[in-house]
Amino acid sequence: MLHIHTSESVSEGHPDKVADQISDSLLDEFLAQDLQARVAVETMLAHGVAIVSGEVTTEGYVNVQQVVRETIKSIGYTDTRVGFDGNSCGVLVAIQGQSPDIAMGVDTGGAGDQGMMFGMASTETEELMPLPISIAHALMRRAAELRHSDPSLGLRPDAKSQVSVIYESGRPKAIDCIVVSHQHDERLSQGDVHDLIETKIVDPVLTAYSPYVDGPITYHFNPTGRFVIGGPAGDTGLTGRKIIVDTYGGMCPHGGGAFSGKDPTKVDRSAAYMARHVAKTVVAAGLADKCQVALAYAIGVAQPVSVNIETFGTEKDVSVEKIAERVREVFDLSPRGIMSHLGLRSGRGLRYRETARNGHFGNRDFPWEQTTQVEAFQGLLAGA
Repeated sequence: MLHIHTSESVSEGHPDKVADQISDSLLDEFLAQDLQARVAVETMLAHGVAIVSGEVTTEGYVNVQQVVRETIKSIGYTDTRVGFDGNSCGVLVAIQGQSPDIAMGVDTGGAGDQGMMFGMASTETEELMPLPISIAHALMRRAAELRHSDPSLGLRPDAKSQVSVIYESGRPKAIDCIVVSHQHDERLSQGDVHDLIETKIVDPVLTAYSPYVDGPITYHFNPTGRFVIGGPAGDTGLTGRKIIVDTYGGMCPHGGGAFSGKDPTKVDRSAAYMARHVAKTVVAAGLADKCQVALAYAIGVAQPVSVNIETFGTEKDVSVEKIAERVREVFDLSPRGIMSHLGLRSGRGLRYRETARNGHFGNRDFPWEQTTQVEAFQGLLAGA
């Protein structure tokens, strides 16, 4: 049976991703000052202005305006003609302390909110991610590298990609369609832009996915015909508005909670990372070709109210019940247990801003992508 699954990614210069990076850059700075800081920061970007709001409780001090401006400029928004200028944009700050009612539950080790979080892993790619989102992210990584390394090409920061993959009996078979829209200098013709996207971005990425280049691929490059106005000049940006880009490209359910700007006491973030870590461990151990982990929490309660494991019939010589039992034995799924196991508050070099572009999953440098407990799960195959 054939079906097509489509996933998208956006560049670091997309307005929503700029907002995510600002929020996570602020989180990084607060945690650098105070590892116990409680942070929930939201950013909105509009034409010529960045608005930062949220709740922060900390013993440290961060120059919020400076962090906002430096983040915007590092992405490439240094001129209003490009769509935004970190040097001259307005920066409005409205930050208050965390509610003491919430703090009561978090201080005792409970979850900072209720909700459900999902994680998954699949043998479709080397990084154990679904193929469509992996290709979409790769296109945006390549676009950013190209723009930074050769500004003379005329590519501007805002961009989006979309990849459709044909699946047969649940396994990826071939790439069907690729869409790339990239902001560009007004001096470039559409022919120039099409050539740049095809030869400098798409072709190099497809070499890494050549087994799935099987038959004709439909391409749509800047399909509107022009993409000069971009960034916050063309579209308002908000923290947390690209949650499917941030996760699995629609291949896995999503509980609705965003990640960026939140310290790891917020299970929206930390439990989603742990769900990915558990799912990846199960798949890396060879227990299943595909695994989905669902966690749910109650505010102020430490342990999850439910833990569900789904392997979609791909489990290997072991029952899903046995896998779930081993998960509970090996992992402490409380907020404190997650933070300790993944080093989310350790100050060991984890920079949350790096998660705010090209997805929060699949990057081997992130601690939740490590699978150090594989042996404990491989024992299930040996009957241990």
